[in-house]
Amino acid sequence: MVKMLAQVWALLLGIVLIMLGNGMHFTLIGLRGGIEGFSSAELAVVTSGYFMGFLSGARFTPLLIRRVGHVRVFAALGSFMSAGLISFPLLTDPWAWTLLRVLVGFCMSGIYVVAESWLNDASTNDTRGKVLSAYMIAQTLGIIGAQGLLSLGDAATSVLFIGASILVSISFAPILLSVSPVPAVNVAPPMPLKRLLAGSPLGTVGIFLLGSIYATQAGMGAVFGSQIGLTAAQIALFVAMLFAGALVLQYPIGWLSDRMDRRRLIFGASGVGTVSCVLAWLVGHDLWALMAAAFLAGGVTTPLYALFLAYTNDALSPEDMPAASGGLVFTFGLGAIIGPLVTGWAMEGYGPFAFWPVLGATFLVVTLYALYCMTQRAPASAHDPESYLGVVPTASPVAVEAAGLWAVEHAEAEHAEAAYAQQAGSDDIKP
Repeated sequence: MVKMLAQVWALLLGIVLIMLGNGMHFTLIGLRGGIEGFSSAELAVVTSGYFMGFLSGARFTPLLIRRVGHVRVFAALGSFMSAGLISFPLLTDPWAWTLLRVLVGFCMSGIYVVAESWLNDASTNDTRGKVLSAYMIAQTLGIIGAQGLLSLGDAATSVLFIGASILVSISFAPILLSVSPVPAVNVAPPMPLKRLLAGSPLGTVGIFLLGSIYATQAGMGAVFGSQIGLTAAQIALFVAMLFAGALVLQYPIGWLSDRMDRRRLIFGASGVGTVSCVLAWLVGHDLWALMAAAFLAGGVTTPLYALFLAYTNDALSPEDMPAASGGLVFTFGLGAIIGPLVTGWAMEGYGPFAFWPVLGATFLVVTLYALYCMTQRAPASAHDPESYLGVVPTASPVAVEAAGLWAVEHAEAEHAEAAYAQQAGSDDIKP
């Protein structure tokens, strides 16, 4: 493990710094938007703009890499992102913010594609699972840590936006100074939605709905906190709890995932999300009850993403996994664009606490659809499911594809070991 980290520490450090800056900017949008008097609907459009850019970046960055190479693309996207972050306090208009968010989302997605291709190239079949896990943990820790940095300045000024821009700018130093260019990343074209839906209805529908849930939590959580009168520190803690829950619950849910019917686990995890949202809506302004609800609702969201990926991989052949990875990322992105818009409209019409019923209703649809799917197909046998790997929703198709291939290789190795052990046992009992 130490040897593996020694090879990729610079990449991981750069990712942590990027996530510190990006995580700050996500919460700052809600804080500063409230100060500027933006409505819930306007901030919902701003939030969706990020995911529109993110989806576009995942699609077009590989084309840019083939044309000019990793280093140039990485440096260019970093420069544009840093400039975009520092421009928010200068252009305090919802439509200007939406355009800036599209830019930042595009750059962030492209940065993920480049960084993950380097990370994938630096790992072997034996270390890929550990490298990807370390990468996902680094992302989550960066987002959580970003919330603590918000106490260092006032959202009404430019200080925190400048700080986020500085973090993103310096994050490229350890990465660019420690890696060498690799061959242009080859991302398979996304699988058509119709074919993906036919192969794994629950995985496709579930990941679309989860995109709505994740984007609402990450983008509208700070807006909700601002509109119910939480302080900046309380809002930062609320957002941190959404991601801290994911960090804590990822392992136990992943452990269960390889030991039971994944559909039952999807049903249970989404049920927990539903109940937590209902309780948050009922308790109203009770601060610590809201924090507990955020911990549980956010805690099941990221593991559900990895569950849907693993469940879809179970239903497909290894040859289809690269195209399916791109299709699932695209489907998730569509949900992420729509979710904040629906939530913003509901909060505009029914008040900020509509945040919870919208989230809860979406979790409930996932729960009921998982239950329905359990009645339509037989469960996979105990030996069929591929291994689970905790991929986070912010990963690009590069990491999602690498995780799927790792799962296949890992499962095949386990099956080979089991077959060898069974054969050895048979030889031992022969006279």
